Amino acid sequence: MRVPSRSSGQQPGTSVASTAPARRVPRGVAPRPAPPTPDLDAYRAAVTDLLVEVGALADPDSAGARQVLLDERLREPAIAAVLDATGQGLVGARETLLLEMARYRPNPRSSAGDLAALVRIYLLSRIDVMWWRDATTFMTDAQVHASNELVDLEWLRRRDLLRFRYQEQPATVVGRSVRAVRRRLLPAARPHTAGLRFRRARREVIGLLNDLGREFARSAPPGTPPLWVTSLVRSAEHQHRLRRLGYAAMVPSAHCLGYAVDVEMSWFQRFGARDVLAGLLLARQQAGEVNVVDEGQAWHVCLAPAARARFRRAYEAEMGV
Repeated sequence: MRVPSRSSGQQPGTSVASTAPARRVPRGVAPRPAPPTPDLDAYRAAVTDLLVEVGALADPDSAGARQVLLDERLREPAIAAVLDATGQGLVGARETLLLEMARYRPNPRSSAGDLAALVRIYLLSRIDVMWWRDATTFMTDAQVHASNELVDLEWLRRRDLLRFRYQEQPATVVGRSVRAVRRRLLPAARPHTAGLRFRRARREVIGLLNDLGREFARSAPPGTPPLWVTSLVRSAEHQHRLRRLGYAAMVPSAHCLGYAVDVEMSWFQRFGARDVLAGLLLARQQAGEVNVVDEGQAWHVCLAPAARARFRRAYEAEMGV
């Protein structure tokens, strides 16, 4: 499914005749078939195999061998089919990955704890990029704040219409100080996360999170807090800001399209609920609803185009729209 264009297109009451000759298929020549849909199970399995080899070549002296390995493995049909279907294509995806690996430096902020984790996060997130290649990016913070495709989470939260929790990034020095004091006094009361820079989300993503939040509440052990979301929509401007701070913020990213979220995982270990949540997310991935990337403390979750309409309808029914 392709996301509808935001352009105004032809206006009602107008008609424009094309001066270009109609394209005709010669007699006896069959129309060109559409490219086959990539096998995502095969892609994920091939990426897993690749990571074993990358891990064995992780030392600095193996940079040349890693490049040879990637040149070979990325051209395997299972991987190439997905990378070819992204906006960058196979060559662009390969060059971006090599650049990410060359620039990689471990740091406490990055979800990529080692080089293999960086490769895993990059390659698995290309499924998102393939799915939403025709969607329009939110380039600036101002575009995120002004978009009528996004709704304000706080308005919904105050009316008890959300089945998940979040916290916003403090906007002032006082707010940051209060957050720091709270963490010292109650270090395990909330996930250790910076919080949302933008408390806005697409309606279909809210529908997905509410549905997941209800399922998690039914399945988790008694006393488990609700589903916790650590990141939603971002602007490309903010994505590059995160990169400068050392985070493994990939580009392009479905976060900058509004279709990806990050869900807290590690904090739920103390309630015996982490594996429950992981199982729910992987089951939804198997059902074709989402793409999931294990990023350690939080898991990256991207809504699949095939599930978009259903969760948009769920949102509208729940909100009485």
